[in-house]
Amino acid sequence: MTTIAIGGIMHESNTFSETPTDFAAFSQVHASNLIKVWGEAHHEIGGFIQGATAYGYTAYPMFMTSATPAGRVTDDAFDRFTEMLIQHLKAAPKHEGLLLALHGAMVAESYPDGDGEVLRRLRDAFGQDFPIVVTLDQHANVSEQMVAESTALVIYKTTPHIDQRQRGLQAAELMMRILQEGVTPTQALVKPPMLLNILYHTTNVPPMEPILTAAKQLEANPNVLVANVALGYPYADVHEAGPSFVVVTDNDPQLAQSEADRLSDMLWNVRGQLTLDLPDAAQAVEQAIQSEQHPVILVEMGDNIGGGSPGDSTFILAELVRQEASGYVVVVYDPEAVQTCIQAGVGNGVSLQVGGKADNLHGDPVSIQGNVRLIHEGRYEETQPRHGGQRYHDQGLTTVVAVKDSVVVLTSRRQTPFSLQQLLSLGIDPTAMRMIVVKAAVAYRAAYEPIAGEIIEVDTPGLTAVNPLHFEYHDVRRPLFPLD
Repeated sequence: MTTIAIGGIMHESNTFSETPTDFAAFSQVHASNLIKVWGEAHHEIGGFIQGATAYGYTAYPMFMTSATPAGRVTDDAFDRFTEMLIQHLKAAPKHEGLLLALHGAMVAESYPDGDGEVLRRLRDAFGQDFPIVVTLDQHANVSEQMVAESTALVIYKTTPHIDQRQRGLQAAELMMRILQEGVTPTQALVKPPMLLNILYHTTNVPPMEPILTAAKQLEANPNVLVANVALGYPYADVHEAGPSFVVVTDNDPQLAQSEADRLSDMLWNVRGQLTLDLPDAAQAVEQAIQSEQHPVILVEMGDNIGGGSPGDSTFILAELVRQEASGYVVVVYDPEAVQTCIQAGVGNGVSLQVGGKADNLHGDPVSIQGNVRLIHEGRYEETQPRHGGQRYHDQGLTTVVAVKDSVVVLTSRRQTPFSLQQLLSLGIDPTAMRMIVVKAAVAYRAAYEPIAGEIIEVDTPGLTAVNPLHFEYHDVRRPLFPLD
């Protein structure tokens, strides 16, 4: 039976962050546990594993590693993980191909195109004829090197990312067609000269919905193997930053190029509609207090943890306190405050300086007084398709502080708000709250949109500020809309 190696190295690197992502920041799942941990997950690794049954191959698990978005990956971590991947492949029994999960926006200290460099090293080790089918996050900054060094790219089609397992299955099917049917993937890449503001990354509404619909319809053409739309990651100051369109055909380069051009033009032609008009923290909290549609989801765009921010911004929390809002819940990364609560003990009062400690970009610490309601290990499980596809989550030791009829959750690890279980596991019913602050941009929607009475996106400062004009770009291509 055909044997296919499976594994992944994933990181989304915010180059405006000064917090390096070192080896210890990565969670690692090795061969012995890979199928157990990822087999049922809504992630492409789960799709690779399921593909063994669906398409009749033996999956050879290697390892999967990822880290919460932050600053550049250190060269030490990058070199170690890439070498681990190569050594696992060399030690494997006879295998005919590799299904590899990459992010597409990994930046290492010495390698702006980290994912492209991983693929280059794989080609140096195993040659140009070795089939490598790669899945990428829809926020990938796709490079020419990624296209040249992969056999084929398969990119998520949803943001929030709820189709990752399906894309893993699509990659697995394509791999078997390459090996058994002799299809010859031919890829064309087109990158319009623009950054797509993250405010417009949601794929089930315009401007992206009709473009993704066109890509899906294109895959009905028997000569088109994959039609990819990458939205890009605007918080990486690299040459490849921005949206990408990669069409993969069965040995038809002209068709690949023309269709990639067509999809790219669809986005470029609506760039004039990509405007920004969001309230600041004070205005947003005032709107939330007056709203009668509960819960109001306040989206703290400048502290989007999934985009590499510290998770301890206080701009909205400060306004909630100042405007004497009630019935809110805010999650803040603050290991110091967690320890203070643990020392005080459940049921006891605490006076805390919360958040605003990671840097000088995300506000000042906010004074709160309340009672410690709960001390929790911080682990929870998500069984539904949610952004990121991860099933098991760990936000570290966590405390819940009751501030009158509001709640401040303090965590020891940064945790993206992609799952309602983050609150439910702590005994907090999100549907019973008047306001919920999520430190996110778009990805929270899969979990929170179904329960939201109203959503208010807030223009707050920080490492993931919604307006790209807040940042100084030096290495992107120029000219680039809307910078120029």
